Amino acid sequence: MNEPTKPLAGIKVLDISRVLAGPWCGQMLADMGADVIKVERPGSGDDTRHWGPPWLAGSEESAYYLCANRGKRSLTVDMAKPEGQAVIKQLVANSDVLIENFKVGGLKRYGLDYASLKALNPRLIYCSITGFGQESPYAHRAGYDFMIQAMGGIMSLTGKPDSEPGGGPVKSGVAFTDIFTGLYAANAILAALYQRRDSSEGCHIDMALMDVQVGVLANQALNYLTSGNVPQRLGNAHPNIVPYQAFATQDGHMIMAVGNDEQFKRFCAVLSLPALAEDPRFATNGARVNNRALLVPQLEAALAQRSTDEWLAAFEAVGVPCGPINTLDRVFDDPHVKARGLKQTLPHDQAGQVDLVANPIRFNGAQMSATTAPPHLGQHTESVLEELGISLEQRTALRAAGII
Repeated sequence: MNEPTKPLAGIKVLDISRVLAGPWCGQMLADMGADVIKVERPGSGDDTRHWGPPWLAGSEESAYYLCANRGKRSLTVDMAKPEGQAVIKQLVANSDVLIENFKVGGLKRYGLDYASLKALNPRLIYCSITGFGQESPYAHRAGYDFMIQAMGGIMSLTGKPDSEPGGGPVKSGVAFTDIFTGLYAANAILAALYQRRDSSEGCHIDMALMDVQVGVLANQALNYLTSGNVPQRLGNAHPNIVPYQAFATQDGHMIMAVGNDEQFKRFCAVLSLPALAEDPRFATNGARVNNRALLVPQLEAALAQRSTDEWLAAFEAVGVPCGPINTLDRVFDDPHVKARGLKQTLPHDQAGQVDLVANPIRFNGAQMSATTAPPHLGQHTESVLEELGISLEQRTALRAAGII
């Protein structure tokens, strides 16, 4: 799909956020066609540019930075200086969206808070991302993904039970809360753009990592709110479905995701244990959940008798959901991942090319993924300022003063 035909073509976004949640939101908008200008500190830029190794060979870019900044243009400007603030305000005057993740009240001293910028551009959609939101007993605390995973309950649900070897709380292997917050923020911005068509007014979106973490507790939150019982860590098992967990095989491990009673019958038939499916203790999912301690050891003993590949072929043949536990090299070598184009290779002005993960959204069969690589620091400063009407002489003076 060509850039001009993407759904957000013509939308201008200022991304003055750093690290992951805000940049992830901005990247989503860039993937869908928005012109996203990433505003960074001169000389250092986004913190994640320095979060390596690994680094992209032939460049100064860290892998971490590359994961959240494709499709953007990089403008370096010092917003702590009045001249830098003036540049940002010029950009705001013609922008649709601003994304920021400064501490609550942190931008007010620069005249870049929502109230100040709304007066300049009433149509501006201003998205603030913080740890605890604009109004909270914790509003002025810093918020980091790892800390929020702990405070928001997910670490009480992730990991083996305390009674088992290796038991204890475990964080997600990626910054789960940051990424979900970026996705929620992008959704909120899209809704605000839709609302603005009728109202002609922008709004202030208040996103909090803590709110999002609680919001995505999903069935586990409702397990607690419905029953009053506090869910505990179950390792790779599921609190509401059995069997739905990892099992050891003769040569490794695999996942079984038996989601209904008919699948369970077929599962037991493949195991040559058809009587289990007729046993009243196991015939329904509710019974299996209540009697998992009796059922799971029998399944573990049976599944340990054959290799992972043998079991996968047998279960797939009868429509019982299952899968291997892949390392990332196997993920990117998987036929599905290749067929869907989830590894994206783009030209890079320093390294020659860069491998990225494509956006999984498709419109009419076309991928919604930006076609330009994450920019190097300040790559587009000259062109962005020229578009603003700032002359070469003015740009030279700003650069000499360390403003850009």
